[in-house]
Amino acid sequence: MSKPTLVLLHGVGLDRTMWEPTAELVADRFTLVTPDLPGHGRNDPAPAGITLRDLALGVAAEIPEGSHLVGFSLGALVAQYLALHRPDRVATLTSVSSVCRRTPAERAEVLKRLDAARADFRAATAASLRRWYAGTDVSAEWVSRTEATLLANDVGSFRACYRVFATADADIGPALHRITTPAVAVTGENDPGSTPEMTRRLAAALPNCRSVVVPEARHMLPVQRPEALVDCFTTLIRDNTHG
Repeated sequence: MSKPTLVLLHGVGLDRTMWEPTAELVADRFTLVTPDLPGHGRNDPAPAGITLRDLALGVAAEIPEGSHLVGFSLGALVAQYLALHRPDRVATLTSVSSVCRRTPAERAEVLKRLDAARADFRAATAASLRRWYAGTDVSAEWVSRTEATLLANDVGSFRACYRVFATADADIGPALHRITTPAVAVTGENDPGSTPEMTRRLAAALPNCRSVVVPEARHMLPVQRPEALVDCFTTLIRDNTHG
């Protein structure tokens, strides 16, 4: 019997390698698809004005029908777009550390971070690492790997994709009620950007979704607490697999 397909979609400025701690826990149970989003990893830099639709359609061809999608941060918005516009591809939807319908204050905060990336990309990268990893037990090696991935970005491409992350929740937010795919929204208790409140907001907006908040975890849940994340999406898949 063939294994179900699990698609892992990374966050802004990152690439497929961020999924290694999660992937090694499930490689024996799933056929894994871990694409680099447009503008990331091995792909060409993203053009100015790239949209959430562009990012989603840039990976859609790699996603077989009936896949289980797990999207992290920007990747969660991409996964939500695919569940809305390519529902045949998406059997279950797991949104990890996802933003949702930012308030004006939350929008202002993320746009401040976009401005900081324009002014001093290296300093903005250091600030991201502090938000994601400060006070966690993630190894220094993993923090350094994340830093190297971020700093390897084409700066213009990163800014273009970060603008999608900063604004696209407002575009997809009004349509979330149309996503009927079985879903779970999960974030860390101490995530300062993709907050537990946003996860609860997302679960309330999606008709068939529950929320999970992982104690003492920050933003990089797939690296810091991969076991908890795997439990979330494998439970969702098990509960919605027939036959």
